[in-house]
Amino acid sequence: MQLTGLQTLITILAIALGAMLTRFTPFFLFPDHKEPPKIIGYLGKMLPAAMMGLLVVYCLKDVSFLNSPHGIPEIVAIISIIFLHKWKNNVLLSIGGGTAVYMILVQTMFK
Repeated sequence: MQLTGLQTLITILAIALGAMLTRFTPFFLFPDHKEPPKIIGYLGKMLPAAMMGLLVVYCLKDVSFLNSPHGIPEIVAIISIIFLHKWKNNVLLSIGGGTAVYMILVQTMFK
């Protein structure tokens, strides 16, 4: 199914409006001169760690530790991410390095 020019324009405008609403709403709800509610501060402190845990669980959900390669590439990549992050304290380096280690392992050693 191909969209007409008008349908494409409406789609682009709807996406732009949705993006603008999600980006600008927090600034209207919580201006600089006003203290945000305590629950917002609590969520700001707790959610990053919770999201990281969720992502780790999601990434490991289909790994079979009983069948070959027994999750070895994933475990080595996770260890390399932890090592890189403790060493350089750089999120992009940790994620990029861990991804590179994992991809090298699964494409060369664990085919």
